[in-house]
Amino acid sequence: MCDSTTCSAVGGGSQRCYCSRCDRLLGLDGLHVIAVQERGDGGGWLQVTVESVPSVQACRECGVVAHSHGRRTVRLIDTPCFGRPVQLLWRKRTWRCVQPGCAGGSFTEQREDLAGSRALLTGRACWWAVRQLRAEHASVSGIARQLGTTWRTVWAAIRPLLAAMAADESRFDGVATIGVDEHIWHHVSTKPIADGGRGPKELTGMVDLSRDAAGRTRARLLDLVPGRSGAVYADWLAARGDTFRDGIQIATLDPFHGYKNAIDDQLQDAVAVLDAFHVVKLGTKAVDEVRCRVQQDTLGHRGRKGDPLYGIRTILRCGQEKLTDRQKARLDKALRADDRHQEVHAAWQAAQQLRAAYQAEHLAEGRRIAEQILATFGDSPIPEIRRLGRTLKQWRTAFLAYFHTERSSNGGTEAINGLIELHRRIARGFRNRENYRLRMLLIGGGLNHPHLK
Repeated sequence: MCDSTTCSAVGGGSQRCYCSRCDRLLGLDGLHVIAVQERGDGGGWLQVTVESVPSVQACRECGVVAHSHGRRTVRLIDTPCFGRPVQLLWRKRTWRCVQPGCAGGSFTEQREDLAGSRALLTGRACWWAVRQLRAEHASVSGIARQLGTTWRTVWAAIRPLLAAMAADESRFDGVATIGVDEHIWHHVSTKPIADGGRGPKELTGMVDLSRDAAGRTRARLLDLVPGRSGAVYADWLAARGDTFRDGIQIATLDPFHGYKNAIDDQLQDAVAVLDAFHVVKLGTKAVDEVRCRVQQDTLGHRGRKGDPLYGIRTILRCGQEKLTDRQKARLDKALRADDRHQEVHAAWQAAQQLRAAYQAEHLAEGRRIAEQILATFGDSPIPEIRRLGRTLKQWRTAFLAYFHTERSSNGGTEAINGLIELHRRIARGFRNRENYRLRMLLIGGGLNHPHLK
């Protein structure tokens, strides 16, 4: 039923009745709903016909009032409504300049906020799709099904929006802490892109780990570049410019000398911090290597069901503060089964000491434990722990930096990698590296726009 308060007169004395309720559902200022029907192809589509109020229009060339030249209908895909795909039929007004000698000719009503030239999706459908990708972890195929169109149509509509955001250099402003890590984006051959391949399997990702006013880390993917080397990271940092590099105060990384060399070369004033997770992982790996070696020395074969050390392999990877009484009893029983198992016990205690450095309530206490580790691990009679001690000495400055940078770590970078892995599984893999980069920048928080807030 039409709301009579919104009925508008149309030129020539005729009347067109616009319903305010329908217009409110449409949500497009200046456009009014004149018809809603089902499309006759059985696809469950809603067809919504809209138009603007007739008005006086001046010629864009000469400024003289143009004559109405009728309307033409443009078909656009809009956001789904009530669980159904929507086709918007926009009856665009056209005009014709009748001024002799004017080059204006005929021209058509334009609304960039609704849809650009030759667009297949409305602007709000494009941004709806982008928000679905980012916030709801949707796939492009799933979005295409909801819109009633194809993957290529959806991606062709939103890719320019993502590319424009990625090209905005202002997204690199305000980065004070940066993390770096690599990941594998495909598992096929590394044939060059020019030859029809996907290029390198590895990508290096840079992540903004700056803290907000409340001291919370905001993990935000900054970029993904092909390759895994110090040169790749150094080239990316160099391309960002002096202002960006001068603003970096802390640079976190895994124990990979290539990235460390890039930090030393391009971020001389930044403090390099070795990631706590990977340091603890090195300690756990050393314990596992000791267990395997002692297993071979005592029983002459790899671990099997029923072997004492094999039975506690997962317990040895846990922090001692997390062990239950039953697990502690199993650990004690296995270690007492043979005097030679005490070497495993000593290695496990060394790994627990490494964990204790990071778990200390006060940073000063943690640093004291870390310095004790650096002083003693290198002289350990256990070769695997001795090797770990040498590794930590090589990274001494970056290892100790954790304790005077308010526990800075690469954890946010690992969290972004988790999101990347999730979306790669949702998409069931990627074939185009630039499409991959844009998708991951979107879900990793590296792209900003008012429509995404």
